[in-house]
Order: sequence, then structure tokens, then C-alpha cells
Amino acid sequence: MHVFVAGATGAVGALLVPLLIDGGHQVTGTARTEAGLGRLRAQGAVPVQVDVFDADGLRGALESASPDTVIHQLTALAGGSPADNGRIRREGTRNLVDSARNAGVKRIIAQSVAWAYEPGDGPADETVRLNEADPSRATLVGGVRALEEAVAELEEYVVLRYGVLYGPRTWYSAGGMAADKLAGRLPADAPAAVLLGGLRADDAVTSFVHAADAARAAVDALDWPSGVVNIVDDEPAAGRDWLPVLADVLGVPVPPAETGGARWQRGARNTRARSLGWRPQYPTWRSGFPAMPY
Repeated sequence: MHVFVAGATGAVGALLVPLLIDGGHQVTGTARTEAGLGRLRAQGAVPVQVDVFDADGLRGALESASPDTVIHQLTALAGGSPADNGRIRREGTRNLVDSARNAGVKRIIAQSVAWAYEPGDGPADETVRLNEADPSRATLVGGVRALEEAVAELEEYVVLRYGVLYGPRTWYSAGGMAADKLAGRLPADAPAAVLLGGLRADDAVTSFVHAADAARAAVDALDWPSGVVNIVDDEPAAGRDWLPVLADVLGVPVPPAETGGARWQRGARNTRARSLGWRPQYPTWRSGFPAMPY
């Protein structure tokens, strides 16, 4: 089929495009820079320079491409700004959905997150509600809600609730923001410091997913029924367990062990994704952190 990838040069998009092409699909991918356009061209995709906040430009790009499916991998995480990423989820997704509908696209696959669930005991599955009662999480959860409701307007949709992404070009890589924070190189007032404020060796539980496995899930989702799916590895883990392993891989200091953690930091289950046939190459961060080049 013809797949339009919005955010085709990001950490997931850059891995997704070759998988789609290797699978025999035609790919049109978006980028904002000439360098990004060149990378897409080299991968065999048709590159389109467009800004997701330019509603008219995006509408024209979708009309021209006339794809069968749209895959939404847009984020604003490079600079680590919660507000910018929230705007992408709200305004960017709105523009993308409207443009897809105008172009006659019936199916969309969209990147969401698996750490917006309400507090509870144990990892959350997809039936757990979003955590909309906590004012401190309003930017994140409100953006996630807006994104997921918008994509559900199309006839067919799959929301991929990714765990915390790690691997090349993510925050959890050598030279990434997590390494900078652990090494004391990230200024306390940097926007990313807010998002990484929970980077502690405590009881808070996180679910991870390697960016390559996230990309494979987006390809698999081309054939999945509509709905929400957690895309996380098999081992939700407390910070006291996973953070020392990551710090050792990155060659940065291991933070001291602590107790505590918010009840919304509970991790997520991948039972539904596995029932649909998704199989992560890295089923646990224990093997995934040290296995990949950083």
C-alpha cells in the first residue's frame, strides 16, 4: 500500500521507513529540513517538506500523495519541551487528521504513550482510564487525550501507546538527555530536566520499548483492528532495578537508591500487542540496554 509517514525522520520514523519499503510499500515521508529530505530520498521514500502546523501545506501534501494509510510519528522531543510536544499532539494531530480525511484516507496509525494511565496497583492494560484528575499532568494527559480522540475520528485507527523509547537517537542513548542528567551536564532549568525529573533509582515503575520494536509495531498495525494497543517490553521495572543497568551502559554515575514513587508510575502490559502477533526483538531492557550501539 501507499503509506504517508508524518515524522519520518525521527527516532522511530527513521527506522520505520526502511521497514515499510522492505515490505513492498510505497512511502511518502515528511521532513522539515533539506537534510531530512535527503535522508528520506536515500532510503527510497518520496520526501515532502511540510510543517504540521501549516494546515494548508499539510492538506496539499496529503492531497498530492493520496495515500492509503497515514502513520503519525510526530513529536517535539528533540528539545525536550513538554509544551511543544503537547502542541504537536493537539494542533498537529488535528491538522493531520483533517488533511487525511480531506484526502480520502480511511486509516491512521498514531504514536501515543503508555505512561498516562491513572494511578493503580500493577501495570496498566488498555482498559485503564487516562489520569485526568492530576493537575500536575494536565499538559501530558490533555495532549494524549486530544491526539487519541482526533485519530479515532477516521474510519480505521490504531493508537500505539509506546513505552519509554530507548536506543539510538533517543534520550536514553550516549549523548542523550538522560546521560547528560545523570552526569550532571543538564542544566536544572532545561525543559528536559522537568520531563526527566523522575530519573531516580526508586520504586517508580517504567515500561520501556526499543525504538526498533516500536517501528515494527507500526508496520504490524497496518493489519490490526481499530483500537488502542500498549507497545511495551515484557518487564515493567522499578527505577532501582533498571537505572543502574542503563547508567553502566552509558558510562555515567549510578544515582543512589531511594524509596518512593508516584502511583501513576506503574508501567503497562503488552498482552494485547502480543495477542495481535507483535513480538519485540528486545523483550526486556535487561538485554536491550547493553545490546544496541549507543
